[in-house]
Amino acid sequence: MELGGLHHLTAVTGNALGNVAFYTRVLGMRLVKKTVNQDDVSAYHLFYGDEIGNPGTEVTFFDWPGIGSNVAGSGSIAAVGLRVPADALDWWTRWLGDAMVSHGQVEQRHGRPTLAFTDPEGQRLVLVADDGDAIFSPWSGSPIPAERRIRGLSHVLLEVDRLAPTAWVLTEAMGFRRAGEYPAPDNPSRAVAVFETGPGGAGTEVHVQERPDLPPARLGTGGVHHVAFRTPNDEAHRTWQQRIARAGLGVTQVIDRYYFRSIYFREPGRVLFEIATDGPGFATDEDAAHLGERLALPPFLEPRRAEIEAGLRPLTTVASVG
Repeated sequence: MELGGLHHLTAVTGNALGNVAFYTRVLGMRLVKKTVNQDDVSAYHLFYGDEIGNPGTEVTFFDWPGIGSNVAGSGSIAAVGLRVPADALDWWTRWLGDAMVSHGQVEQRHGRPTLAFTDPEGQRLVLVADDGDAIFSPWSGSPIPAERRIRGLSHVLLEVDRLAPTAWVLTEAMGFRRAGEYPAPDNPSRAVAVFETGPGGAGTEVHVQERPDLPPARLGTGGVHHVAFRTPNDEAHRTWQQRIARAGLGVTQVIDRYYFRSIYFREPGRVLFEIATDGPGFATDEDAAHLGERLALPPFLEPRRAEIEAGLRPLTTVASVG
């Protein structure tokens, strides 16, 4: 059994309106689903991706304005990599600069040119130049030229107290392979270990840095809540649930999220992992041409629509984006 790579990640925003503006108008991703956190229906859950939100292209956010700012530290997903075409980084450097987005310089990480930057709430992101295969459907409404667009997730960077327990879960419980290491950009004396699954390469990688010197992270706006990995269907998904349980990790039962099925567990470094099915997908309850234009609720929440809408802050500009 192998996982197919990264499915999505979920971060935290305290400003849903600004979040939509940045990820659609600056990064050029499509808002493919405006729904709610199914475990906290007072919060939006916003999904960005390609034209139809293919697995592996999705960056999502819970809108929790009262949570406070993220405090970086160990036990966290410290940065998120996004794939762009190999010759796109010079263009992105100019684009981000024109948009007044804080960014670094192009530098090599794990043999690939990268460009680090932050979103308006301090979320750490990295553009990774890569021309490998990617399942990607271009969004016609993107302001980014077709030959420069973000094509999906590349990797996540974990910071943990100890590398060995996290590495054991990745390789022994989840079937990842050790794929090398590279010097940490902020301190070349430290190494970042690279693990990959499925076909390997960008879109399948987890990078892990051992940081016993850091205090425990505290999740807030600008931080990442969890990362999800791909599995193709319900049968494989149930098998993964059993396998993770046998590894001695506290895994949930299968949870039906309507757009996909999920299981959740924490690895020893305290980072929350999810394994999610590739389908049914985001066009299940909306026309693909109009994804993200209205509040979408799964059938089990639809009877509570009036109550849920009354508890949400208006997000009236979503329909006009793009």
